[in-house]
Amino acid sequence: MEKVRWGIISTANIAQSQFIPAIFRAENAEVSAIASRSNKVHAIASRLDIPKAYESYEELVADPAIDAVYIPLPNHLHKEWVLKAAAAGKHILCEKPAGLTAADAEEMITACQAAGVKFMEGFMYQLHPQHERVKEIMASGEIGDVKLIRSSHSFYLENRTGDIRMDKKMGGGALYDLGCYCIHAVRHLSEAEPVKVHAVSEIDEAAGIDLSANVNLELDNGMSAIFDCSFDMASRNEYEVIGTKGTIKVPYAFRPDTNAGMGVILVETAGNSRKEEIHGDLYRLEVEHFSSAILTGSPLAVTADSTIRNMRILEACLTANRSTNAVSVDIR
Repeated sequence: MEKVRWGIISTANIAQSQFIPAIFRAENAEVSAIASRSNKVHAIASRLDIPKAYESYEELVADPAIDAVYIPLPNHLHKEWVLKAAAAGKHILCEKPAGLTAADAEEMITACQAAGVKFMEGFMYQLHPQHERVKEIMASGEIGDVKLIRSSHSFYLENRTGDIRMDKKMGGGALYDLGCYCIHAVRHLSEAEPVKVHAVSEIDEAAGIDLSANVNLELDNGMSAIFDCSFDMASRNEYEVIGTKGTIKVPYAFRPDTNAGMGVILVETAGNSRKEEIHGDLYRLEVEHFSSAILTGSPLAVTADSTIRNMRILEACLTANRSTNAVSVDIR
């Protein structure tokens, strides 16, 4: 089978612990190289059995033997390296959020389209089959008319000094790190777009970032959604769909890998309840999905339009963070 040759731009923990092992499990992909800005990359490449190690991102991007790159760099570096990778003719899977602004995302995507390369924002959670099953249950009418979607994504951030998630210039804050998932899930499940945002947040004034945010969304189909995200709460990664006749709860919505890949769906209607379990190798599914799109031209799960819209809503949430008024979203 033909395989996509991947280069990894950064030795970030998510690359080492999740994405690179997933490439080895994938049927249509292989790891060709990894890059860092220090000589530690050689030891990491040796330990992970990666053939080539580069001490600069530029060298990796210039390697003609690489088809696609994975970019798990800090948020503020996404735009720079997407543009450079696109100019070098590499397909790009970039970690969420795509950039710091919707304008950044539009510029990145335009550059990729002009270069004829594929770009996808790394909302890996969507590739797990539990979400399509939730949409099937919603469409079946079992829980009646859907009135509200609620989502939570949080963890308690230890050792905050020096953590990039606490650095405003690097795209820190709970909304950038966690809230973007909740926004995406609301849009994916509802197949609607938020048009108005109201937020109540806890701001770390010294760092200038949001530690927590509680957000109400008004959707263009008349539905409502609520989400919270936080660096100051216990670990949660869940959503709930509430209808006129019942509810659907998904307790491992964004990180089923923390439950050995097992997605759990809890359905309650009129005193009856049931539990469905659906397994999925989350990061392998992401690697194989993007690699297949490169090899066969199959459509991407996270489209360019979806990425830009998600960033517009995220920007509105960030604006609403410091306002007592609702903020409108441009969803053109």
